[in-house]
Amino acid sequence: MMPHPRAAVRFDADGFRCASGTSGTYGGVVMRGLVLDVGGVLVGPGSDPDTFGAAVTVLRARGVRTALLSNDPGGPGAQWLRDLEGPFVDRVVLSGDARVAKPDPESYLLVARLLDLEPGECVFVDDAVGNVRGAAAAGMVGVHHDGSHDAPGELAVLFDLDPEEIGSGATDGAGSWWRRSGGSGQEGERGR
Repeated sequence: MMPHPRAAVRFDADGFRCASGTSGTYGGVVMRGLVLDVGGVLVGPGSDPDTFGAAVTVLRARGVRTALLSNDPGGPGAQWLRDLEGPFVDRVVLSGDARVAKPDPESYLLVARLLDLEPGECVFVDDAVGNVRGAAAAGMVGVHHDGSHDAPGELAVLFDLDPEEIGSGATDGAGSWWRRSGGSGQEGERGR
């Protein structure tokens, strides 16, 4: 049976689609890190800043380490992204600063190292299937966000959350905080 065309899909390290599980672990590993793309996930068409902002807020409060991994070229125009390190996520990695871009496996390995985690302890969310497959090839659990509400449901499964905690996007105004802090579709990030 083919997955619903708007469903969030997880990929394993060989690039094959994985069935959804029912626990907060994946393959017996507890998920301890959440890594988000920016364009298409937090800003731009199909993005869901309220829900993903709430997910970051809830997971950070539970001790999950968080990061943004973006193919942004860096430079002075990307300072708004760098400024999210600390108040919004634990780490921000921009390809222009790191000199490595998704889907190169080294980009995912770098962000895992910066979070002091093994890649297999991390969940990566992106709107580009090739980047999700790259994360899976590096050992992360990849979740494809296609603009539907299925990716947050996948996060709820992987992190053993009540979907209502993140599904409404209302947790402590996380989405509003994201917009106030500059995460409103700034130049340089869309579609990366």
